Amino acid sequence: MVTFTVTYDGALRCSAVHGPSGATLLTDAPKDNHGRGESFSPTDLIATSLATCVLTTMAILTRNDGLALDGIRAEVEKHMTSTPPRRIARIVVRLAMPRGIPVSDREKLHQIAHACPVALSLHPDIAQEISLAYPD
Repeated sequence: MVTFTVTYDGALRCSAVHGPSGATLLTDAPKDNHGRGESFSPTDLIATSLATCVLTTMAILTRNDGLALDGIRAEVEKHMTSTPPRRIARIVVRLAMPRGIPVSDREKLHQIAHACPVALSLHPDIAQEISLAYPD
């Protein structure tokens, strides 16, 4: 179990402290929802969590395979519903994979990407589009 402390700081901003490390992050309501948009919104963090979970899970599950995954980049899009209730409708994650990943390992990476803990925890109504692009 991990504990976090979250404080509402006013003006639609919150600060969160990660208990074990003391690391802090801020959230702001987005500009299209009455906020300043000066930091990640809570829903931005969900989309970011999906991408970072995919990358971390890939690294964990392939660390003994000799795959060099350093430098993978993820471009993330979060799409909100256009009608109430306001919620995430779709998250698009495009992974730019590094050179040198053998073709024989690519299906395994694809399967890992779609089965990370965050991907499995999101509501099924949130469309998840995760793609892996290889440079070679």
